[in-house]
Amino acid sequence: MSVPPTPTLARRLWEAIEPLHALVYFAPQPAEAARRIGLRGYWMGYFASRVAPLGPVPLEAVAAMAYGFAPAMVARAIPDAWSYAEPALVLDTRIDAAAAALRDAFDADGIRALEQLADPLWEAVTGCRFDGRPLSAAWSRVPRPDDPVASAWLAAGVLREHRGDGHVLAAVAHGLQGLDATLTFVAAGGMSRDVIQPVRGWSDEEWEQSARRLSARGLLDRDGRLTKTGGALRRDVEDLTDRLAAAPVERIGPTGVERIIELAAPLSRLLIDSGAFPVPNPIGVPRP
Repeated sequence: MSVPPTPTLARRLWEAIEPLHALVYFAPQPAEAARRIGLRGYWMGYFASRVAPLGPVPLEAVAAMAYGFAPAMVARAIPDAWSYAEPALVLDTRIDAAAAALRDAFDADGIRALEQLADPLWEAVTGCRFDGRPLSAAWSRVPRPDDPVASAWLAAGVLREHRGDGHVLAAVAHGLQGLDATLTFVAAGGMSRDVIQPVRGWSDEEWEQSARRLSARGLLDRDGRLTKTGGALRRDVEDLTDRLAAAPVERIGPTGVERIIELAAPLSRLLIDSGAFPVPNPIGVPRP
């Protein structure tokens, strides 16, 4: 049997592990833990926890990294979050809560599979290159937890932020602003505007400005659907994202990727099938 090309392996790896990391955005334990340390509301906890390994970074930096979110939405959380909780506390709280959410989601067999994932995921992390990738670079410097469940979650997070940083690079290289990328996601059928616009914080005026921008480039038709040119650009962005995510795949090889998928995909499917992780979702990850 022929080996799939590296970009396909990179995407399959992401699809298999993303729900294991992204449970932290949907499970109640992380949001409750953030409130207990003083962070006010879900989104303050989200933005502060996402960038906590970088320290008390300013609004402009967080808005740049939170590429798909409206800067005004980020501004409601940052820099105020740092007056309620130090980044080190936010980071430790997030890791502990993520591990708790995973332990609550799986039975003993699932926990054993998670524990077995830690070493191969960290081996993949050693292959990451962090040029132009501030979020993943910062997360990669967080010490590996002794708890193997927390360790697996953290390694999956480094890999997903590595891919996410690369996705931002790919979209920017194709001339897309953060909202433009979101509109092409909606136009490609990834999620409806009614669902994604409120959670990304963009106003109707900003949304319409982006639609006009993309229409002027010939990427959207008058009904807001992707044109042939728009569809090709969207595929090019995803293909470049895969190429930029290839380094960890090259490190562990096809056999290593398949081993991670073998362990992770059934767990991710269980999260989705149980309703813990919705599909479709703003992250764009499908059921593996």
